[in-house]
Parts: sequence; C-alpha cells; structure tokens
Amino acid sequence: LVEMDKGAVLATERYGSSESWKYVLKDGMMERRRGGGDGHPVGNSVVGVFKSVFLPQGYPESVSGDYLQYQFWDTLQAFSSSLSGTLATQASLRGVGVGNQEATVAAATVTWLLKDGTGMLGRILFAWQKGTKLDSEAKKWRLFADILNDIAMFMEILAPYFPAFFTLIVCTAGIFKSIVGVAGGATRAALTVHQARRDNMADISAKDGSQETLVNLAGLLVSLILIPLVTDNPVLTLCLFFLFTVLHLFANYKAVRSVVMETFNEARLSIVLQQYLKDKRILSPPEANQKEPVLFGTSFGQTVPIKLGVRLQEIVQSPEDLHMALKENSMSYLLGVRNGCVCVCLGPEVSVSDEIRAMCQAVLLSNMLNSSNSKEAASAAPKQQSESLSPSMFKNRV
Repeated sequence: LVEMDKGAVLATERYGSSESWKYVLKDGMMERRRGGGDGHPVGNSVVGVFKSVFLPQGYPESVSGDYLQYQFWDTLQAFSSSLSGTLATQASLRGVGVGNQEATVAAATVTWLLKDGTGMLGRILFAWQKGTKLDSEAKKWRLFADILNDIAMFMEILAPYFPAFFTLIVCTAGIFKSIVGVAGGATRAALTVHQARRDNMADISAKDGSQETLVNLAGLLVSLILIPLVTDNPVLTLCLFFLFTVLHLFANYKAVRSVVMETFNEARLSIVLQQYLKDKRILSPPEANQKEPVLFGTSFGQTVPIKLGVRLQEIVQSPEDLHMALKENSMSYLLGVRNGCVCVCLGPEVSVSDEIRAMCQAVLLSNMLNSSNSKEAASAAPKQQSESLSPSMFKNRV
C-alpha cells in the first residue's frame, strides 16, 4: 500500500456547476467535504435545502437560461394576484349574502351555481376557438390571461354595489376566469416545455407548483392582516386592489419579456426575416424575443395576416385557377391572397422543411403587400377572385 499524507485529496465529485465535494484522508478513513472546504454537505445548509425543495433537480443545467428570471417575476405576480383574489373573494361572499340576515341559502346557492355553470361553458368554448393558438403565442396569451383575471376580480369587487345586476356581473366574471384558467394552464405548459432541458417537464411543473403554494401561503398570511382593515371600507379596498393590480401587471409583463423562446412563431420569424432582408444580419434568439410584441393589437411591421393550412377552396375557385397554380410548381404547397390574407394550402406529402419554406414565403409576401400599400392590395384581392400564386414566383426571393 502507498502511504498517503493526512488530509490528501483522494477524489473530487461534482454535481452540475454549482456543487462540488472533495474526498480527503482523515484518520485512515475517507471523508467527504464540501468543495468550499467548510466540511458541511450542501443539504445541511439553508440554501441547499431551499434549492432541493423549490428548484428542479440539476438546476441550473437542467433548465433554460431564462428560468430564474422568469420564476422571480412569476412569483411576484402570483403573490400580488393572491392578495387581489382575497379582496375579490370577500366582495363575492358579501354579495351572495354572507353576513346579511335577510339573505337565503337557496338564493346564494343558485347564484354560485350559475356562476360556475357559465364558467364551464366559457371554458369549453374558449378551448374550442383558441386552443390551437396557445402554443405559438404563449407570451401573448399568458399576459392576456392575467389582464383578464384582473378585470374579472375588479368586476367581483364592484358587483355588491349593483345588487340588481349582481348575478349578471358575477356570471360574466366567471366566464372571464374560466378563460383565464384555460389560457393560463395551457401557456404554463408551453413555457414548461421551453424550460425543460433534460426531459424533466414533470419535475419543473412539480417544483413550480411548490413555489406557487409557498407564495399563496405567504399571501394568505398577509391577507389575514388585510381583511380586518378592508372590511366595510370600500375606498381602502379599491386602493389596495389597484395597487396590487399594477404590481401584478408589471410583474407579468416583465415575466413574459424575460422568456427567450428558441423556436419560431409567426412574429419571431417575421422579425428575423425582415432584419435579414434589411442588413443581411441574423438575429440571435434573445434579440428576436426582445423585439417580439407581447400585447394583442401590436405587431412588428406586419398588418397583412397569414393563414397556414387553409382549405384548397380558399386558394383556388375554379379548375383554371387550380391548373394555373399547379403549373411549373414542384412544391407540396400553394400560396394565395384572398380577402386581404396570405393563405397557405399544404399538400399531403408536405415535410417540416416545406412548412418552414412556405411560412418564409408567406411572411415575405405579407411584408411586400404591407409595404406596397396593404389597404389597396387587400381591397383588390377579392375583386380579382382570389388570385392564386405559385411558389415558383418566390423561389428566387427566399
């Protein structure tokens, strides 16, 4: 046996980039020490316990680079939303008769059932109409859901002051909250897919739930202090609600702005293509995400909408149009302009690369129509019976 010096490092061990240990010789035995030399395992420290409980295993290598910044702002918005929700819940309970001796249990139950029933219908209808948009526009729908949630809570706070319309107001607020539930849950799943780097979606989702539970617990403790202060004080209730709402919206905006998606949607593709056509420079993912609009009603230099995967009838209206569109066309898709929209019809053998190429050409065509007076192009397109355009017309431009 080779005699080794006391305290000599026998081996080193690393877990990710933030944790390391050393195995040293002590009294003839191998002892494990923290890499910093403090002799205490990371699990015994407060920071280490906090990380293991609330952060995904393998953090930060197991998540995207924007994870921590997004979770910070998401935690802040969840805390402010919890406080606003407490104020709204108190108003709803007072509106259905809690504390009022003249109110009946039957009336309160009917009101609550109507609220839940309309919310269920709203959830089904919204998922049917907008479910396919929630993945590609996760940022916009995430922010939209939180804005709509604040509107719903504001309606619940005002509802008791309009007793004649109380049921109508709370039912409308219930519909808004059901939409929030669908949009918020779906976009949260899309963001979790983005954050997962080691097929650890379940772990990230579970730890996100733990973070939200901790935040809600903190909000509950603060609410216990606020409730006695705001009871029978509508002015203070509204002031606190607006304060929490401003904080909630600001934190949500910062949260979605901090997300750096590494895949293309229509907006990011348009941004990258326009920049490339302008100065031959390809934007990095952070640069493209920074320019991406996150509010509905805003766009990046594009007003002519694009429809991907439309019916053939939306491209061609007659056999002559179909023959013209297919003439000298080897691509498995067709482009056309109809009712002011750039439409893309995909063939049965279309590949992923074909879809990307078609979308690039559609974005280019949309920008061309927009730059050459999109209003005139949109009004002229229906009169020309939806002029169909072959991809061969653009193969030298993309």
